[in-house]
Amino acid sequence: MAERFARGGRLIALGVTPQSRSDARHVAVEFVHPVIVGKRALPAIGLTLEGGELSRQVDLVAEAGDIAIAHDAERETVVALALARGRGCLTIAFDAGTGAEYELVPATGDPFVDQEIAETAYHVLWELCHVFFDHRGLLGGRDQRRTHDSGASSFLYPFLSESQDDLEAVLEDVRRSVVLKAEEVGKLREQVLVEGRATLEAAAAALCSAFEGGGTLLVLGNGGSATDAIDVVADFRAAPQGWPARRAIDLTEDVAIITAIANDIGPAAIFARQVIAYGRSGDALLALSTSGGSENVIEALAEARRRELVTVAMVGYDGGRIAAEQLADHVLVVGSENIPRIQEAQATAYHALRELVELAG
Repeated sequence: MAERFARGGRLIALGVTPQSRSDARHVAVEFVHPVIVGKRALPAIGLTLEGGELSRQVDLVAEAGDIAIAHDAERETVVALALARGRGCLTIAFDAGTGAEYELVPATGDPFVDQEIAETAYHVLWELCHVFFDHRGLLGGRDQRRTHDSGASSFLYPFLSESQDDLEAVLEDVRRSVVLKAEEVGKLREQVLVEGRATLEAAAAALCSAFEGGGTLLVLGNGGSATDAIDVVADFRAAPQGWPARRAIDLTEDVAIITAIANDIGPAAIFARQVIAYGRSGDALLALSTSGGSENVIEALAEARRRELVTVAMVGYDGGRIAAEQLADHVLVVGSENIPRIQEAQATAYHALRELVELAG
């Protein structure tokens, strides 16, 4: 992937199902807007059914030297991926039977867990692309340097900030780090579920009460958390387990509304204004934030409370203002400073929340 990016290639993420649509969007935002300060934006686009037939979109966009990633094995996705491969794209998939050159298939039998593992995998792919950029000798066709410096990538792969003069040693360190990252996020997910059990159960009970009263769940977030909002709403409307559909609205979905509010009022109001429009007493709001301090999230939570909505927040780091000031009725903190790992653990948390709602309902 790094070699293709270095030669001017682009990443095309494909998804047809409601859940894989969120993953396609998540991959695109991670590569275009990296959390590593100073790192280059890598060209990536998510193609889903909003743009029409997937293979027709790929036919218009894909070029030799690009990369195509499939997030499901639906027929339309498989056809589009085959077209991309025939065009000369490197092909990767997170489902079996896609015909991709590289299939990374979790196959646990639980669609939620499979998706969580796939999210960790594409986060690690993104991280490694930047590591390979910073270690020139690891890329074919680039000048090798005797010493390699990971620069701003060092907080993701600390050992690589040390001088290295052996490319195989660097690669072996990367291999070990991938295993350590899997162990790290596994422990973090377990910690969130164990320490956050009471919060998740209370939040699930509150959501059940809202749904039973005819209420609607509003969901929001910024950047990667916006794609998680897409996923949450997909899981409530069309759970892959076949559970009954629940009323939910994604406040990140309508670009026209968001850009109108941001342009006319300011970005801090993009969610609060929608809470004013859609929120009613008895509804619920779920806010997703890695920092716990985003102004537009805080304003939306405040507006939701004024309108007597149940409020739930999932936040990272130490919880930020949202946790410190108890700006939501139910606050779940993922205690990590690594944004990809926070998002991965939050996915586990909101999947557990969705399942708890079904069990309680």
